[in-house]
Amino acid sequence: MKRLFDLFLSFFGIIFLSPLILIASLLIYSQDLHNPFYISKRVGKNERIFNMIKLRSMVINADKNKVDSTSKNDPRITKIGSFIRKLKLDELSQIINVFIGDMSFVGPRPNVKRETDIYTYLEKNLIKVKPGITDFASIVFSDEADILANQDDPDISYNQLIRPWKSKLGLFYIKKRSLILDIFLITITLIGIFSRSFSLYLLYKVAKKLNAPQDLLKIILRKETLKPLPPPGSEKIVTDRDI
Repeated sequence: MKRLFDLFLSFFGIIFLSPLILIASLLIYSQDLHNPFYISKRVGKNERIFNMIKLRSMVINADKNKVDSTSKNDPRITKIGSFIRKLKLDELSQIINVFIGDMSFVGPRPNVKRETDIYTYLEKNLIKVKPGITDFASIVFSDEADILANQDDPDISYNQLIRPWKSKLGLFYIKKRSLILDIFLITITLIGIFSRSFSLYLLYKVAKKLNAPQDLLKIILRKETLKPLPPPGSEKIVTDRDI
């Protein structure tokens, strides 16, 4: 049922969103006359590498410096790219990945191999399912770029502040996943474009209904300051990605 739902929704999504994707593509192309799409190698289900399609929000060859996490003030982001990222338009083209079966609309966000290589034994469960465009963590950490702004090392800060909770939320989704939950999460994601606070409130209500543990309920509301934590399955805070 999940695959049929993804196929049906992505087919009509491509039809209706094509004009918006085309306009965004032309804006991106106009700024530097380069390909408006960015193909990123990501780790999918059962650790299969696939090409994730995104509308390009950064300068050409932005990935050459091997920095995977993006802060709000990242100098690699273009002026048009900043606008596109703010409205989440850079993610629209991933409905093509959903249509061809690389991704689902809902599931743990796909990561780069440099990150999945340091996953704990518990986090490995995140790459046993099909990755998605959105999930609990995508909504809770839609302000990821703001969190990483002004950090000396965005990748390490991501691993210390965001990854522990993203992984816990991803594992919670896998445990509770259903078609009804997917519909709720897609709806809340769309609401979040217009009202982040309301989307977090709705997400809290859904998670509470699903008997989420108290630590997850607290992080969903995002009222507490994020502190460095070890990822699930480990007792050590990440200080080096070359472990």
